[in-house]
Amino acid sequence: MSTIEIELFSDTKTKPSQAMLDAMMQAECGDEQAGEDPTTLALQERVADLLGKEAALFVPSGTMCNQIAMAVQCQPGDEIIADKTAHIINFEAGGPAVIARAMIKPLDGIRGQYTLEQAREALRAGFRHAPSSKMIAVEQTANLGGGSIWPLAVLQSLKELAAEHNLVSHMDGARLLNAVVASGVSAKDYAATVDTVWIDLSKGLGCPIGGVIAGTKDFIEQAWPWKQRLGGSMRQSGVLAAAGLYALDHNVDRLAIDHANARTLATRLAQIPGVKIDPLTVETNILIIDVGEAALSAPEISERLLAGGVRMGAMNPTSMRAVTHLDVDEAGVSRAADLFAEICS
Repeated sequence: MSTIEIELFSDTKTKPSQAMLDAMMQAECGDEQAGEDPTTLALQERVADLLGKEAALFVPSGTMCNQIAMAVQCQPGDEIIADKTAHIINFEAGGPAVIARAMIKPLDGIRGQYTLEQAREALRAGFRHAPSSKMIAVEQTANLGGGSIWPLAVLQSLKELAAEHNLVSHMDGARLLNAVVASGVSAKDYAATVDTVWIDLSKGLGCPIGGVIAGTKDFIEQAWPWKQRLGGSMRQSGVLAAAGLYALDHNVDRLAIDHANARTLATRLAQIPGVKIDPLTVETNILIIDVGEAALSAPEISERLLAGGVRMGAMNPTSMRAVTHLDVDEAGVSRAADLFAEICS
């Protein structure tokens, strides 16, 4: 197996720094299920305040955050409106059908974002033979949309639509803090547009594990039994929560470096014949790269990159994805671009 020196496959590949590991080792711990872990409680309070919600819950993964939100707020047979590229459709093993027993209506948005008009047209009119619209879901940033940022005004209009039709709204906020840093809009302002929202700790923030979901106190009370059912309850979870607290203190503002490195990589790749990417569309840390006119297919380029110590994912025969993060610096991005150009030449 090739030694991976430059990891651009995903920001989920980040590893905790020594300072983060030190914070974890020094964490004060207790029984999380009994509400006795002070570090976990502190993380939950911190995230609830960050997002402007009444309460929050620490769970092992972002997927569990999404599944809990749908299970609590949807009834069997209900329908969830989401973009066709959404994580809940493509990367959660059919969880909504199994756990919430809900349907998803995929919308054909642009770069992972649908419009208010599309959402309005997708609403069911109360016909008893059809599923009932129940949730409007968005993903901030939109992963398969190339890390695109949902504009605040669009999110506010979707919230108004949800309220008008007595629906709930949910934000998959896996990379919400990337959007915050890139746009200058606060996490509270984004979170105010939805009923439930979560942030991932294990992506750009560099933690080894975990997500924190937030909403009303009543929602979190209902979320707890689902956390238990899904195997997400823990014991001395302070060891993990301490990483989250460290990340919120040290790893949020630096996301701007990842965004700058992503733009640098996009600018370099755009100069390679047969490779298409517009650097102006790179808003955060994700690049979707079109290699349809290159001499090699995406899997072939990916394989040759890997042989040279650079890992970058092939999404299909003609497109690739690269994700910058705290474990790849500007020099690493430059080397990856050089190797990409060499392979394509």
